[in-house]
Amino acid sequence: SGGGRLLESIRKWYYNAAGFNKLGLMRDDVLYEDDDVKEALKRLPEPLYNERIFRMKRALDLSLKHQILPKEQWVKYEEDKRYLEPYLKEVVRERLEREAWNKK
Repeated sequence: SGGGRLLESIRKWYYNAAGFNKLGLMRDDVLYEDDDVKEALKRLPEPLYNERIFRMKRALDLSLKHQILPKEQWVKYEEDKRYLEPYLKEVVRERLEREAWNKK
């Protein structure tokens, strides 16, 4: 529908306006690291964790040099996968379960 396409184009615009993709970062790379996120990061498979660390180090280096990646290397909205989401959902579910259990 037209409304769905409009919403999607707004999401794409906002994604690009945020600018983290110009440093090669993905959405899950820039999440605020609360306790849940920290626990989810511990559960990432090593290859995913190493890719995240590489992106973070490269972004820090670019930031220190006041540079961005060439446009063809920017992370595109369509390619940005929420790699942390399944682990984060599991951590939150476990925490809520624990909190409910402790209330009994």
